[in-house]
Amino acid sequence: MSKERLLALDVFRGMTVAGMLLVNNPGSWGAIYPPLAHAPWHGWTPTDLIFPFFLFIVGITTHLSLSTRRARGDDDATLMRQVLRRGALIFLCGLTLNWFPGWSWATTGELADATWPERVVHRLEHLRILGVLQRIGLAYLMGGLLTVRFAVRGQLVALAALLFGYWALMTLVPVPGTGQLGYALLDEPSQVLSAWIDRAVLGEAHLYSGAKTWDPEGLLSTLPAVGNVLLGALAGRWIAAREKPLTERLSALFAVGALGMMVGLCWHWVFPINKQLWTSSYVIFTSGLAAVTLATCLWLIDVQQLRGWTRFFVVYGTNPLLAFMGSGVMARLTVSLITWVENGKQVSLQAAFHKAVFLSWLAPRPASLAYAVSFVLFWYVILAILHRRGIVVKV
Repeated sequence: MSKERLLALDVFRGMTVAGMLLVNNPGSWGAIYPPLAHAPWHGWTPTDLIFPFFLFIVGITTHLSLSTRRARGDDDATLMRQVLRRGALIFLCGLTLNWFPGWSWATTGELADATWPERVVHRLEHLRILGVLQRIGLAYLMGGLLTVRFAVRGQLVALAALLFGYWALMTLVPVPGTGQLGYALLDEPSQVLSAWIDRAVLGEAHLYSGAKTWDPEGLLSTLPAVGNVLLGALAGRWIAAREKPLTERLSALFAVGALGMMVGLCWHWVFPINKQLWTSSYVIFTSGLAAVTLATCLWLIDVQQLRGWTRFFVVYGTNPLLAFMGSGVMARLTVSLITWVENGKQVSLQAAFHKAVFLSWLAPRPASLAYAVSFVLFWYVILAILHRRGIVVKV
């Protein structure tokens, strides 16, 4: 893969990471423009594209990395150890971010008079085990191992088994305690099979606090997410096929991507596109759109030679782990940990800043968006300084 095409991949990844920070850090969760919020359940918004796009990119880079290591003589055992190590480290990074700062910080309810050791124990007892980085780590691990062990045909078989198998499990298997097939419960977030498995294996205390009885990055729904990685690996293989002209590769990537979007939309009729459940139709649709988006980046950068707009996204794209973890720590500090009482109410640093700087002269929604944009620009400055010094955080 040529230097220019790697630039396009960094741009695509940077767009995804910057978009993730934008939607994760509004000034107020009660004042968000609809495209910047997740779909309530079935369906999708632009925000619902960000996570699967990143997994698709993980698949592309997995193929490129494994190909490079194979070319220098690494055998399958070495490659599998590398995949296992990296997947485990990504998972641990996510778990550490969930655990930060190591104790529960609430000042009311059962923790009003709790000692620091009691707060540490409480945090561990209510630690969310899964999350975004954890899903990335697990999906990369499984997708990477499948890519190492199988050629294209084997990867396609694994992809079909994951997507059709998940569809069958979620629709044809009776959900324990309900007496109904999964298909009849797809409109009930806490009643679907994946939610039952999350509660049975992880326990409600270790699930996403916003949902309480299920986890949007749960165990069973991680299996189809591996499909985004496998489809990305197949796309990476195709893009890197230098024996074919770039225009031919781009045309095929556009066409297959458009076909994937159509298949996903058709599958939606019987297995709705749903980010929270990570349905099979969602995998096919988002991977198709990711392929079209990547092909567009390649066409603009390589064919049209339009590169002046790329720097902002390259800066984000070369340091995605630091951007995600650093922004997550900053959000935890400013939203939950640094607070004070004002007029009898608990006020966070984030809320006070948002009110003083943006809400003082803007309506709620524009103010919330302005805060999110400022958050993205703040992290761009940090990442640009590190980019200039060649500092990249990797695992």
